[in-house]
Amino acid sequence: MSFFEVVDDRFRSFVMGNAPLKQIATGFDWVEGPVWFGDAGCLLFSDIPNNRILRWIPDAGISTFRSPSNYANGNTRDREGRLITCEHGTRRVTRTEHDGSVTVIADSYDGKRLNSPNDVVVTSDGSIWFTDPHYGIMTDYEGFRAEQELPCHVYRVGPSGAIDAVLTDFACPNGLAFGPDESRLYVAETGRMFSSDPQHIRVFGVRVDGSLSGGEVFHTIAPGCADGFRLDCDGNLWSSAADGVHCIAPDGQLMGKILVPELVSNLCFGGRAKHQLFITATTSVYMITLNRTGVQRP
Repeated sequence: MSFFEVVDDRFRSFVMGNAPLKQIATGFDWVEGPVWFGDAGCLLFSDIPNNRILRWIPDAGISTFRSPSNYANGNTRDREGRLITCEHGTRRVTRTEHDGSVTVIADSYDGKRLNSPNDVVVTSDGSIWFTDPHYGIMTDYEGFRAEQELPCHVYRVGPSGAIDAVLTDFACPNGLAFGPDESRLYVAETGRMFSSDPQHIRVFGVRVDGSLSGGEVFHTIAPGCADGFRLDCDGNLWSSAADGVHCIAPDGQLMGKILVPELVSNLCFGGRAKHQLFITATTSVYMITLNRTGVQRP
C-alpha cells in the first residue's frame, strides 16, 4: 500500500517507502492542536468536543493532560518551553507556567470579548500570534454558542503584552505559520461557518518591525481546504487537506501528498530530530517519519 502521491519529483526525496503512516491513537471526536514536547518526549493534542487535552508518549500510549480544557483547540510552545493554548470555552489564549498555573495572555480586544481563538504561533522575539475565527461560538459542539462581539482577525501579542489586530481583512482566519527565517507569514482563510466564502492560504511579507505586507493567495488546497499547517527547514509548507497532508513548495506549487484515511485538521513536526510528522485527523492521530525536519527556531 502506498501512502504517498507524487506530483513533483522533488517530493520523492522527502518521503521514504519503508516509513509507513501509523495510526498511534484513535477513538476521539475531533482532534486538533498537536504540539511536540521534546524535553518530555511526548505529544499533546486537543480533543475539542470532549473538552480535554491528551498526552501521547511512545510505548506508553495515551493519558489525560488536562480535563476540562476549556475546549482547547490550538497549542504551541513559547521561547521558555511553556504551553500556549487557544481556548474556545473561555474565548482566550493562555500560558501554562512551569508550576502548572495558568496565565491569561489575551481574552479581549478594544473592550470586547474575543470570538474563539483557534491557532497560535510564537516568534523568536517572544511575540504570540493567533487567529480568532468564530467557529467555537457558532454552535455548542466545540465550546458554547454565544454572541460574536468582534470581527474575525489575526492578532499579535508583543513582548510587552500589548495586543494588536494585525490582519483585519479575513472572513475567518484559521491556521497560521511562519517561514524558517520569519520573513513570511502564512494564514489559512477558511471562511465563515455556513457560508460559501473563498478558502485558500495567503502569504504575507514580514518587515523587521513586525509589520506585514502583501497578502496574495499562495495556494488553494483541493480537495477540502487548509486548516492547520507547518513548514519544514527549507520553507516547504505541509498543510492539512481532506485527503491527507499536502506538501507545497515555497513558490506555491503542490509537490505531493501523504494520503490519510480521515479528514486532517492539523499537524506538527516532532520526534528525535523533528523529522516525524504528527497528524491530527478527525478521530485519530497519525505519525509518519520523513526525510525532512521541521522549522528550528533559534
